[in-house]
Amino acid sequence: SSSSRDEALRDKRTRILSRGLPKQKPIEGVKQVVVLASGKGGVGKSTTAGKNFFFVYFIDFTKEVGLLDVDIYGPSIPKMMNLKGNPELTPKNLMRPLKNYGIACMSMGFLIEETAPVVWRGLMVMSAVEKLLRQVDWGQLDYLVIDMPPGTGDVQLSVSQNIPIAGAVIISTPQDVALLDARKGAEMFRKVNVPVLGLVQNMSVFQCPKCKHETHIFGADGVRDLAKTLGLDILGDIPLHVNIRETCDSGQPVVISQPQSDA
Repeated sequence: SSSSRDEALRDKRTRILSRGLPKQKPIEGVKQVVVLASGKGGVGKSTTAGKNFFFVYFIDFTKEVGLLDVDIYGPSIPKMMNLKGNPELTPKNLMRPLKNYGIACMSMGFLIEETAPVVWRGLMVMSAVEKLLRQVDWGQLDYLVIDMPPGTGDVQLSVSQNIPIAGAVIISTPQDVALLDARKGAEMFRKVNVPVLGLVQNMSVFQCPKCKHETHIFGADGVRDLAKTLGLDILGDIPLHVNIRETCDSGQPVVISQPQSDA
């Protein structure tokens, strides 16, 4: 009958489409995975909002947390977490993360020289991402936070399709050009069935250290407006402050080195 043929056709189409997607496999020992993403580079995802935001939420709750940097071309975890050296190998030939401030960390930056550029094509990048996802001994973690590279390309899709993700956090400045890409990032995660937990507005306001006058260098409330449009929550609002930049550059995040400061 016509209905049975249509049903058979739908089943066949489903089987064909499913072949192209890898089966999601959890990372051993990791209970929940949260990804940090931004559509545009340079919005402070890694330098400020990403690390500090999750320090505040996770360390206070005494959870076991890991931090994975899958930005192959521009890894930032080694410098900002004040970590150097190569990971040790377990008897099973898995890499042991380096640890500081109670956070287990893994990054491409631990596997190459600090000043060495990564001049790789897509297949080599994807192989490195696979290695970082599957060949690390994380022990037992409550949360693994994955710091994504900017954009909505191969790395984002590969991570989203290979492992189950509890949710994504989108970080952006209030600037219009950054918001355009932040929206694309949020829509990408929705398309691959990853819940978007909310947005973080970074570099929201600059206060002059002398006269205390506040200036919205990148615009005011752009991320808040985008969150309303997308029906998402604002998870944090972080100022543009020299202390945040200095402490991250020195490998002492401001929530650790200056926990009582306004920043």
